[in-house]
Parts: sequence; structure tokens; C-alpha cells
Amino acid sequence: MRAQIKVLSSDELAQIHDRSLNLLANTGVRVLSVQGRKLLAKAGAEVNETSQIVRFPKFLVENCIQVAPKKFKLGGRRPGWDLEMNIGECSLLADGGAVNVLDWETGEIRPGCFDDWLKATQLIDAMDDIGIYWNMVEGGFASESMSDFVSYWRNVFKNCSKHIQDSTASPEKSRMLLEILQITFGDKKNIRLTHPYSHVLCPMSPLVIDDVYTDAYLALAGWDIPVALMPMPLMGATGPASMISTVLLANCEALAMLCLVQAADPGTPVIYAPFPQSIEPYTWRYTGGAVENSIFGAAMTEMGRQYGFPVEAATGGTDQYYPGAQASYERAINWTMPTLSWPDILVGPGLLGGSTILCLEQMVMDVEIFRRCSRLHEGIPTDADRWLEGIIAETGQGGNYLKQRSTMKAVRDGRWYLTEMGFHDTYEKWKETGMPDIIDDIQGITNRILKNYQPLALDAAADRELERMERRVKAKEG
Repeated sequence: MRAQIKVLSSDELAQIHDRSLNLLANTGVRVLSVQGRKLLAKAGAEVNETSQIVRFPKFLVENCIQVAPKKFKLGGRRPGWDLEMNIGECSLLADGGAVNVLDWETGEIRPGCFDDWLKATQLIDAMDDIGIYWNMVEGGFASESMSDFVSYWRNVFKNCSKHIQDSTASPEKSRMLLEILQITFGDKKNIRLTHPYSHVLCPMSPLVIDDVYTDAYLALAGWDIPVALMPMPLMGATGPASMISTVLLANCEALAMLCLVQAADPGTPVIYAPFPQSIEPYTWRYTGGAVENSIFGAAMTEMGRQYGFPVEAATGGTDQYYPGAQASYERAINWTMPTLSWPDILVGPGLLGGSTILCLEQMVMDVEIFRRCSRLHEGIPTDADRWLEGIIAETGQGGNYLKQRSTMKAVRDGRWYLTEMGFHDTYEKWKETGMPDIIDDIQGITNRILKNYQPLALDAAADRELERMERRVKAKEG
């Protein structure tokens, strides 16, 4: 049977839901978007235009929970690359948004550049444990210009063929993104069918829905673009100094955003993706390595499952700025509980220093951690062919199972988890080979992956059209 983990009881899950309904109905959420308030008022919410506070009656929240589809797929440019939500599978999403990069050759942490972005994008595309792309480092696309926006998406599609999850910062960029998606994936009907792109919406904790990113999302309404509802309260700062209360706040914010999404376009697919995290209480900074983040990831997975939604969970990160013992134990421990809870999507690989520093080698190590945690989740299979009672009887007392065909078959069938990472031979062999360190081993694996990387070519006609769009937009900018 699969290994199971549960951090919240059925009663506690029910309490979170009931208390969320009370808070949303009585305290409400400040909605800064004028369009958002209009949509919610039309859907049945109580809106105070003076205070911008929106209160959500119980019927509205529960109706939106029911209306949102529970099963759908996330497609990509790669043929057959469909991630089915809510069927018991889990895929990684690379943690995004780093501003700096660890330069492996010099050991320095420096601002990211286009080449760093390109390597990260290609590494994500090459490792199939990572099913969803999120921009890993801002370097190379720091400009706010529309031409750079087009250039960014053209480069994404030229170097990554998987599903893309991201956001936009204005209605104008949202409308341009729709043009880009049509050039790359076909007409509106095909985009609605295949879901090549999903959108991230992050309420502002505590209890605020902003106008900039909300209005940008609303320009995408009607295209059936899946939305990841991603409040990120920090326990002790933008969330209360209590784990269960921070979970409650994150759930309130996710449900409020759910209501807005469904008010804009009923039946829009949503992914339940709250990321409550803990701050470091001596400096009041977010550092990422707190062990509480692991529990948060598991708890939010359970809450999302309670609603029947696909779930996108977080693992937290590491306080350390360089791969090594601290980064390794923080990552390994903090990944275990969310993975064993088994969300549809697990966010996490590739960043150090409180998710601000891109490290390609750390991404490769994190994928290894995920593979091992996935093996833990598999538990002890009890299929009929696993009991081997006849083999036990045949081998008898004092026998040796090395000679049995079933042993070799088990190796070939993958019943042992085998890895190319790290050293797994004798002490003498380790000394003979120069006492290799796992960090150097990981660098070698990373380089081999990038050397062998062959991107799926973007359709030539689509590439030419995107190039023309880029030139046209740049000419308008003067």
C-alpha cells in the first residue's frame, strides 16, 4: 500500500472550512479592483464601495466550490505532454523568480543574465520530473517594454515544450499573451481544449485582492485558462503567529479569489495552491528553510483534497546560499511531508537563499530528492506477484535469494530505487577514485544534461510570426 500522511483530522479540515466561511461572510476581503468588485457584486457578494470591503455569503463560496471543475489537463507544445489533474499523479514545477545566480565557476553570487535564464529553461525542459515551467531567473528580461515581453515568450517556446505557468502585470500584456498563445497553439477553441498555459493569482496577505494583477487576469477571462490560486501569508508577519491560523488565513484568501475567478467566468478550472510559509523570528525575514514549511505544504494539500480540487503545494526552500550539508538537509526534510501528501503539482526545485538565488546544480539535486520522496510515497506494494510465498518455500531454510530469477526480475522491474547520483561503492574504491564529493558529481550530471539537450523545434511559421510581432511592437515603442 502507498505511504499515507495526515497532519489534519477530518474535524480540523471541517473547522478550517467553517471558520473560513464565517470570516469571509463577516470580516470579508478588501478588493482593490473596480472590475473585480462589480463582478462579485453581480455574483451575490456584499460590496462596500467606500471601504472596498467585499463580504462573501456562504452560498456564494460553496456554489463556486461546486462550479469549478475538479478534473482537467494541463497541456504543452510537446506531443503527449498532458498533465492530468486529480488522477493521483504528481509533477514538479520549478520554483521561479530568482534575482541572482550562483556562478559555479567563480563561487560568486551575481545578478542573473540571459545565458543563465537560457540554461535554466533548457534544464527544466530536459528533466521530465519537472512537468511545468516557471521563469527561474529574471535576468535578460528585466525591461517592462512590450517588445521584451514578446521576446521573452518567443524564447520560452523555442526552449521549452512543456506546460507553462506564469502571470502578467497588465491587461495589455494579457491581451498580447493571448495573441502569442494563438500564434503558437492555434485558435481560442484549441487553447481552451489543451490548456497550454496556466495563470498564477496571488492575493495580498492579509485579506487583500489587488488591482494590478487581478485586472491583468480578468483580461484573460473567457479563455478557460486554469488559475493557480496562490495566497502566500508569512506566519508572524502577513499571517498570524500560529500555524493553524495561518492555514485558515491562506484558505480564506484562496476561497475569496476562487469566487472572483468564478464570477468572471463560471466553470474556469482552478488549482488550489496556497503557499503559507514561516519567517525567521530573529530577523523577521523569509528564509525558506523553516521545517514548518514542510507541514504547511502537507496541510494545504489535505485542504485542497477536502474540496476536491487539484492541488499545487510548496516545500519551502533553504536559508543557505550554497549547496552543501545545510541546504541538503533542509531541502530533504522539507520535501518529505508535502510529497507524501502527494499533490498534483509540487513547487520547489532550483533555488537557494530564501528562493532568491538560482543554482542549476541544486535543481538537479532537488529532482533527486523528489524521486526518493516519490519512492517513499509508493510505500510497500502488495500486488499478488509481490508476496513470493512459493519462492520462500522453494529456497527454504538457510538458502540464498541471489540465485532466484525473481531477484533479477525485481532489479529489472525497478523494485529497487537506483540512482546515478552520489557514491555507492566500497571505501577502497572511493579512495582510489580521489574521494569524489557529491557536489562535483552533481555538476557533472548537470553539464551532461545540458550537453545532450535537444529542444523540440518551434514551428517555423509560428516562430516567424512571433518575430514579426516582436519587430512590430518594438517599432511602435520607437
